Amino acid sequence: MGKAKTTTKPAPAARTAPRQPSEPPRYFNRELSWLKFNERVLGEALDERTPLLERVRFLSIFGSNLDEFFMIRVSGLKRQLEGGAREAPPDGMTPAEQIAAIREQLLPPLRASHECWRARLLPQLRTAGIRVLRYEELKRKQRKLLRQYFEHEIFPVLTPLAFDPGHPFPHISNLSLNLAVAVRTRSEGERFARLKVPPSFPRLLRIPDEERAEKIERLGLEDIAAPNFVWLEEVIAANLDRLFEGVEVVCAYPFRVTRDADIEIEEDEAGDLLIAMSEIVGQRQFGTAVRLEIDAEMPERIQEILIQNLRLAPYQVYRMPSPIGIADVAQLASLDRAELKYPPYTPIVPPILAGDESTFSVLRRRNVVLFHPFDSFNPVVSFIRDAADDPDVLAIKQTLYRVGPNSPVVEALLRARENDKQVSVLVELKARFDEANNIGWARALERAGVHVVYGVMGLKTHAKMSLVVRRERDGIRRYVHLATGNYNPITARVYTDLGYFTADPEIAEDVSDLFNALTGVSQRDSYRKLLVAPTQMRRMLLARIAREVDQQKATGDGYLAFKLNALTDRECIRALYEASCAGVRVDLQIRGICCLKPGVPGMSEHITVTSIVGRFLEHARLFYFRNGGRDELLAGSADLMPRNLDHRFEVLFPIEDPKLLAAVRDEILMLELRDNQKSHRLKPDGAYERVAPKAGQPPVDSQAHFLAHGGRWRHQA
Repeated sequence: MGKAKTTTKPAPAARTAPRQPSEPPRYFNRELSWLKFNERVLGEALDERTPLLERVRFLSIFGSNLDEFFMIRVSGLKRQLEGGAREAPPDGMTPAEQIAAIREQLLPPLRASHECWRARLLPQLRTAGIRVLRYEELKRKQRKLLRQYFEHEIFPVLTPLAFDPGHPFPHISNLSLNLAVAVRTRSEGERFARLKVPPSFPRLLRIPDEERAEKIERLGLEDIAAPNFVWLEEVIAANLDRLFEGVEVVCAYPFRVTRDADIEIEEDEAGDLLIAMSEIVGQRQFGTAVRLEIDAEMPERIQEILIQNLRLAPYQVYRMPSPIGIADVAQLASLDRAELKYPPYTPIVPPILAGDESTFSVLRRRNVVLFHPFDSFNPVVSFIRDAADDPDVLAIKQTLYRVGPNSPVVEALLRARENDKQVSVLVELKARFDEANNIGWARALERAGVHVVYGVMGLKTHAKMSLVVRRERDGIRRYVHLATGNYNPITARVYTDLGYFTADPEIAEDVSDLFNALTGVSQRDSYRKLLVAPTQMRRMLLARIAREVDQQKATGDGYLAFKLNALTDRECIRALYEASCAGVRVDLQIRGICCLKPGVPGMSEHITVTSIVGRFLEHARLFYFRNGGRDELLAGSADLMPRNLDHRFEVLFPIEDPKLLAAVRDEILMLELRDNQKSHRLKPDGAYERVAPKAGQPPVDSQAHFLAHGGRWRHQA
């Protein structure tokens, strides 16, 4: 069967704002920078130092990241291409240029990912006793057993859909795996059919060793204990004669379609946001196609049928060796093979919170910082549970962005309502890909009598806040938990985040005012200690950067250190460039997207940018200002992106206690900046290089250090 060549045909130029000649050299493109981040994820799959099944997991993450990138970012560019971009990005690239550049930059790591699977991981998995076989490699007895399994379990679920004058081209749902089947009849010649691979079965089917096949008396995957697998679509393709009886099956090739999944809703036209979001979530399966992945061996005639009927251009087609949908190898990472995974760890409850003393009693005396996942998330859950059961607690106010299923936080809030507390919860229904979960929790909370609100029109609420109001002997006291991450105990075990407990009256007053702004009609734009977006966060951060410039001019000791997920905001980048030109030393640790160009003479020679990709997802946001020795440290939920600063409710909170500030600065931020094992340095040309220890330097793996020592805060012992 011949192979078709797919050309990189650029899309037509979109209407966009004119380029500014001085702008492009100053910024990296946002989308291309994200692709570099995903290459660093792939690097963990290639790294022989990473345990084998964790490497498989990183390969899966690389694939699932790309799926979301196409569903959201590429689809957005395509919409701009068709409707006209309202504003050019900082780098000045048009949507058409970005789409073409994305394809060009993406093809090498795509090939590398498949080579990683085929040439590295598969042989090493086989050596470890885990075999993923092609159907052609199976022994006769194994094929016989799988044929029986196909007949009894898979066959009844399958529905082939023909495409001919009497049958319209079938809808291909988002990210579904399909077989493009060509059959030949005596009277009509070759015809096309589409067969959806049912998602109700595991993508990798377990198969028996040959010597075990005769011993298996009953069908069912649970009866096949040997860790040997075959791809589900290959089993189906090998048994197509049962579906297409009386005709010749010419060929069958897997393919997958990615669709626009970026939900848009006109909030001012929605009578009920909860109902509107419930109705729109399911539309992700029907968005415009933005990518077609096909098997490398698919004939051109079949490819053309798909392209024409999906209304795609050749540049949207990605022809790669199977398996298509590499994210599904995550199934292997769940195997019970502890020796092939990271060593287990137990998060620590800081001693100050581990005794019999209540959290409220502790917080009356001191503030507490938690560093997840090294510190346990249980104290956060206990804080809300204790508030729910405490007869002196009058009210609980809470934001929920991504809480996940079976949420103990929501359960505690429901219990608080049962105990006749006043409970107000802001549930962000527009948290992308968590809408269904949040809709379900919102309805459950409403049924229990909780005051549920959905935020402010036109803005997402991304701030992480919990407020407990308690009657005490000396009057009403408020207790607060603020965080950089979500109220989700599952992600709290894999994301690095800071949580902060305090009874500071000014912070508590700020949080109370902010809840009033979110749930009522308050338009407050100033706060005592919090930096709040979209009202004043950008302005106050820029003022602090300018203050550091003044300090540099006065004393020569200006220094900034920021830890973020992303840096794309043009104003903030310009301010950092100006700080560098003034001589301020700037250390940035940006996990993902970074549009700032570091190390450019005359612009950013005093700026370094590093990125850590490792066992845990770096997620905390920290802003450190030396401020002439009057150190200031802020933490919170906001990245330096226009969406965070202009289109979301975000909070940055100060860590003022000298011991806590020094601990977070030295034991977390500065240690991570010294990482030379899992860190990559961004170069002026946009490439990343692994950081290696210099001569005489000890190796520093920050996450490994935190596993060994994190959580044992000296000042909290």
